[in-house]
Parts: sequence; C-alpha cells; structure tokens
Amino acid sequence: MSKTRFQPAKIAMITVLSAALLAGCSSNSKRAATTKQSNMAPSMGVNSYLWRASLETLNFMPLASVDPFGGVIITDWYSNPEAPNERFKANVYILDTNLRADALKTAIFKQVRNGGSWADAAMDADTGRLIENSILTRARELYIATVDAN
Repeated sequence: MSKTRFQPAKIAMITVLSAALLAGCSSNSKRAATTKQSNMAPSMGVNSYLWRASLETLNFMPLASVDPFGGVIITDWYSNPEAPNERFKANVYILDTNLRADALKTAIFKQVRNGGSWADAAMDADTGRLIENSILTRARELYIATVDAN
C-alpha cells in the first residue's frame, strides 16, 4: 500500500483556496444585501409634490437640466408659436423637503428678437409669482389626492 503524502506546498495551496472560498461566500452575502438595497428606489432630496408639480406646470417647455436630489429644474428657451419674436426660460429651485411656499423659488427670463439676435428683456415680476403659485397649487392637489387615496 502506498501512502499519499501531502507536500507542504500543496497544504499551503489548499489552505489558501479554502480561505478564498470561505471569503467569497461572505462577500456573496454582502453583495446580495447590496444588490437588494440598490434595487430600492432612492429617496429624493426635495419635496416630491413640489418636484412633480414643477415638472407638470412647466411640461410645455423643453428641459435643459434636472436634478431631483438638488431640487433644480432648468428649462431651455421656449418660444410660443403665436409670438415667435420672444422666448422664455425658467429656473426652478426646490429648497426643502417640506411642502411649504418658501421651499420654492422660480426665476423666469425673457428675450426678444432684435434683428437676427436675441436680447434680454425686462420680465414682469408677477410672472414668476404666478408660476410659483401654479406650482404650489398643483403640489397641494397632488398631496390631497395622495392623502385621500390612503
């Protein structure tokens, strides 16, 4: 009968492989937990009702940039087909996670065509307030619809 003798190098190799396999099992469970967490939707950094109401209110304008975690919506220039010599742009800032009037700030810009180029024009201050009020009204409607549904 022959005896199988393990050489020290083989024993070391088996030990390393066993340790790697055991460590792999541990990281697989961590990886599974991480995957489970990443499948959950991240929460927004701002009030979701104000965010959705802002997007719905400005849905006729093309979007240039949106950041739901920072609460910034920047539209691109929009020209009404009935007034092609003027265009508007809106910036909306949602500043809080609470549904409050002071959690919303809008900036509206206007340009008029002057020859072949666009020039900045004065904007009525009430326009920004009207858009803010429209967003706030829609946000309240969304909130009430959610509360009534529960």
